[in-house]
Amino acid sequence: MLDRIAGFFRLIGQTIGRWARLFSAWAFWPFLAAHGWYQRRSWMIRLPVIAFVALLVALYGYFFLQTQVWTNFNPAFVDQYRLSERKVAAGQEVPAAEGANTTAPKTCQRSAIVDVAADLTDFNVNQNAWISSMLLYKMGFFGIDWDHTPFLDNKASFQRGVNQAVRRTSAELVDTLGRVRGTSGINNDLQSARGNLQFDENSWYFGLNPFGPKTPTPSYYRSAIGSLRKFNTDLALCNVIFDGRADNLMQFIDRIANDLGGTSDMLAERSENHNRGWFDTRADDRFWFAYGQLYGYYAIMAAAQADFSQVLAERNLGAIWGGTMRQFQSALRIQPAIISNGREDGWIMPSHLATMGFYILRVRSNLVEVRSVLDR
Repeated sequence: MLDRIAGFFRLIGQTIGRWARLFSAWAFWPFLAAHGWYQRRSWMIRLPVIAFVALLVALYGYFFLQTQVWTNFNPAFVDQYRLSERKVAAGQEVPAAEGANTTAPKTCQRSAIVDVAADLTDFNVNQNAWISSMLLYKMGFFGIDWDHTPFLDNKASFQRGVNQAVRRTSAELVDTLGRVRGTSGINNDLQSARGNLQFDENSWYFGLNPFGPKTPTPSYYRSAIGSLRKFNTDLALCNVIFDGRADNLMQFIDRIANDLGGTSDMLAERSENHNRGWFDTRADDRFWFAYGQLYGYYAIMAAAQADFSQVLAERNLGAIWGGTMRQFQSALRIQPAIISNGREDGWIMPSHLATMGFYILRVRSNLVEVRSVLDR
C-alpha cells in the first residue's frame, strides 16, 4: 500500500520535472540559438548586436526605475498650500495690508483648485515620467499589454486615476467656475487646458493609427499646466473671473460624486466576477486607478474648501465637509504591497477591491450629503 502511494508521488514528481524541463527548453532555446549564431559572426556584426543589447538593457532599466520610483508621492501634499490661512474666497479682492500704499493695484485671491490641478499634472508628467506613453510600456511584455500582467503597471494606473480627476475638474472650470454663466465667454486659457488634458493618454512620438509622427502625451499635459497657471496669474490681477457661487459648487460636487460612482461600479464588477485572489492580474490596475482618483480628488476638494470658503460658511457646511475629508484620508491610507481580489467572505485572500469600493462609497455618500445641503 505504501509502495503504491510512494510510486504515485514519484510519478507526480517525474511529470512535474518533465514539464519543467520542456518549459526551460522552450524558454531558453531562442537565447541558445542566438548565442550560436552570434559566435559564428565577425566583429562587424557582433558590435552592432552588442550595442543594441546594451541599449535595450538601458531602456528596460530606465523603464523599471520609472515604474517603481514614485517621486514626491504624498497623499497629504495639499497641506503644503496652507489653505486654512486664506482670508477670502477665490476671485475676491484681497484686502490691502494695514499701512499699505492705497494707490497700489488691487489683487484678487488665486484659485486653489487651479493651483492643485496644475500641480497634480506637474506631478504626473514633470516630477515623474508619464508611464502610459513610454515606448516600452506600449510594446508590452512579449506582446502582452502591461495592464494584463501583475507587474510594472501600478504607477501607470495611478497616474491615469489622478489625470481623471484633473480632467473632470478642468471641464468644470471651463463650463461653470471660470465664467459667469450666461453672461461671459469661456476663458481661453481654461479652454486650452481642458483640450490638452483630454488628449489621448498613450501617444508616443510615432504611432500607427493614424500612421506617422505624433506629439507625445506629456507635451500636451505640460501645455495644460502653463494654461492653468496663466489663468491663475490673471485671476490674481483681477483680470478674469472665478465664479464661486453655491450652485456652481453643488454642480462641481455632483460631477465628482458621479465620477466616483462609476469607479465604484468598476471595482464592484471586478470584485464580483473575477475574484481570483492574488492571481487576478487586473485587480491592481483597478485598485490603483481608484486610488489615484481619490488622491486627486482629495487635493481638489481641499482646494475647493478654500475657494468656496464663503459658501461653506453661509451654509454651515464645516462639519460635513470635514467628515468628507476624513473619509478621503481613510481611503488613502490603504496601500497594500500586493493587491488581492479574493472573495468578500474569504479568509486567506483578502478583497482589496471591495475594501476600496467601500471607502469610495463612503466618500460619495458624504459628497451627496454636501450637495443636498447646498440644494436647499
